[in-house]
Amino acid sequence: MPRILVINGPNLNLLGKREPEVYGSDTLEDLNTKLSEIAAEMGLELAFFQSNSEGALIDYIHEAGIKADGIIINPGALTHYSYALRDAITSVDTETVEVHISNLYGREDFRHKSVIAAICVGQVVGFGLYSYAMALSYFADRAERE
Repeated sequence: MPRILVINGPNLNLLGKREPEVYGSDTLEDLNTKLSEIAAEMGLELAFFQSNSEGALIDYIHEAGIKADGIIINPGALTHYSYALRDAITSVDTETVEVHISNLYGREDFRHKSVIAAICVGQVVGFGLYSYAMALSYFADRAERE
């Protein structure tokens, strides 16, 4: 069964509380539960990780990413400036999809640039929690073709 890492960066532990008009009312636990259900139907195994620390995210990618069949990452604000996170993703050579709950391109100008997107197989933004489900669908389809 393909193993996909679902990695969430800074402030995503506050889902359901922080700006619900932007991020919705589901909590991170709600998200993980829903994704687990979807993944089971798709024949995928998920491992979840969230940290507000850039270093912890990098360490997790180094340790777990090399053994994973795919990575789904919502880097939060690190999206816009973390070359260290970008380098960590490229160092494990594991296909990665960048996801965001909100539409970055419909928000403040500083959110329009991702330093992560160019090293990912794709980017899904603006579909709320469905952004993650779309990324899961990509990995399930890829597993079927292999």
